[in-house]
Amino acid sequence: MSYTNGLDKPTDYFETVTYTGTGSSLSISSLDFSPDFTWIKVRSNGTHGHNLFDIVRGVNKPLSTESTGAEGNDSSGSLTSFNSDGFTLGGFYNKVNQSGETFVSWNWLAGGTASSNTDGSITSTVSANTTSGFSIVSYTGNGSAGATVGHGLGSIPQVVITKERNGTAWWGGYFASLGNTKSIYLNQTNSADTSVQFWNNTSPTSSVFTVGNNSISNRAVGGSTYIAYCFAEKKGFSKFGSYIGNGSTDGTFVYTGFRPAFVLQKKSSGTSDWVIYDNKRDPSNVVTQELKPNSSASENSFTNIDILSNGFKQRADYSYTNNSGATYIYMAFAENPFVTSTGIPATAR
Repeated sequence: MSYTNGLDKPTDYFETVTYTGTGSSLSISSLDFSPDFTWIKVRSNGTHGHNLFDIVRGVNKPLSTESTGAEGNDSSGSLTSFNSDGFTLGGFYNKVNQSGETFVSWNWLAGGTASSNTDGSITSTVSANTTSGFSIVSYTGNGSAGATVGHGLGSIPQVVITKERNGTAWWGGYFASLGNTKSIYLNQTNSADTSVQFWNNTSPTSSVFTVGNNSISNRAVGGSTYIAYCFAEKKGFSKFGSYIGNGSTDGTFVYTGFRPAFVLQKKSSGTSDWVIYDNKRDPSNVVTQELKPNSSASENSFTNIDILSNGFKQRADYSYTNNSGATYIYMAFAENPFVTSTGIPATAR
């Protein structure tokens, strides 16, 4: 069996792009695939937050991770199309294309045009990529604790992130490393929470994830609709887990089995920001440029991590990365596998 399960070229499934806004129609055309999920953040301006677009909900419908707001419907043009090698931005939406501002976009390949999925007790609409372990799922809540939703991955997701599309609920996150009794909020600094059973104390299976009766994942108020982003771990391409900080500049090393292109992490045992690092904003170590999903703040620069050929290593004692004894969750996607299916090793940065 291939070490990478056929994922020798991670940029066919995930890639980060940086660009400068023009204030007029702009096409980003440097990707090796047609993205199905694009997450954009202005780096140089703290006025505008994060903007997430996906092929299931359709173009011109941003959701913001730092906000509880419902999805937008920007007919003036925000992200106006997904293309074969990228995407096109309109000229009248400053959050993704303000003239002179610098931006980053993180892009994932799902399964293209969505289809109906009846694996769960709630029928869902799904765009799934079983090779890379990523699916986009839309469904309508029914308010029934224990309801199930088909995700289309054919393997068990370790991460499920949900948001009510037409309401003001918080963003919910299931992380397998936290267990099925806890949730964590992408728009908040809170520690992992057990007060509401978002997942009905039930872990996902290879076909469905389970939801409770709550606003985060499944309420039946006025036909609440939801979007879920589901991630199953794939050797050599993605890794989701947790680690314990040591409070040292010679910090905790996290083995992923690949050289990361993207790392998202959050203290789950206490209050802290979420942070994202990537290989395009920081092409060499030490990685310092951070953006926070729970905040509209512009990019900050702090000594944080080293990206290595087989994982990442903490390089500071910060509350959101490496406090001694604190527990952290993370998501990581590959730039290069540590060893390809043909035996070629990744090189250090």
